[in-house]
Amino acid sequence: MARDGIRVASYNTHGGIGRDGHFVPKRIADVLKELDADVIALQEVENRATGFDMLAYLKGETGFEAIAGPTLLRRGADYGNGLLTRFKTLSVQRINLCVERCEPRGAIDVELDCSGTPMRVLATHLGLRPAERREQIQRLLRVLEGDRPLPTVLMGDINEWFLWGRPLRWLHKHFEETRALATFPSRYPVFALDRLWVKPRTLLRDMQVHATPLARVASDHLPLTAELSLTCGGSEPVLRDEISADESRATANSA
Repeated sequence: MARDGIRVASYNTHGGIGRDGHFVPKRIADVLKELDADVIALQEVENRATGFDMLAYLKGETGFEAIAGPTLLRRGADYGNGLLTRFKTLSVQRINLCVERCEPRGAIDVELDCSGTPMRVLATHLGLRPAERREQIQRLLRVLEGDRPLPTVLMGDINEWFLWGRPLRWLHKHFEETRALATFPSRYPVFALDRLWVKPRTLLRDMQVHATPLARVASDHLPLTAELSLTCGGSEPVLRDEISADESRATANSA
């Protein structure tokens, strides 16, 4: 890796189904290779009932460590978040963000060893309803505020269509504001659904939307990338206990 910093990315893969309606995992893998990122948050990753495991496939194609964060079991297939990283993983926590009567949601919370400097990365995909997202952001913020400070990245499909919405204001207050770059729909992006925040804000050098011809057809979202002023180096994750749904709700109620 020639860069003197690191590159992170967030990508909603739409289950590997492209804008043409075809399921072509290789296109997703090729987009990841185009990104040349060190840490990639993935959303809508599916282990299909046919036996095809998208996350395992992408791990094989990239050579990265893969961390699964399934949120939904449907028709015998896992579906949810994933994280790919070329760095040593110190710990993994899976945060339950489920809200009653809504599609199950969650976040992957990892600590990485970046050349002796730890960095925390949270990868998530929030819900479709405004009230749901408000509860989910409150839970995430309580988790963030309760732990020791580390260089931290929060990224994923936030699903917030309104730039003035309360969830975004709360995140800007915690992290400081970052640019809203349109990533959806991939052909002619209008909405900044995929977002990224960094703390301390001074670590963030640049953010870009990856809008190559391949990325425009491989999924209905375009990837979002960021360059950070950290130098990282590269194994097996140590799992911490998963936060229970009851614990998550108790955290939200105390916010």
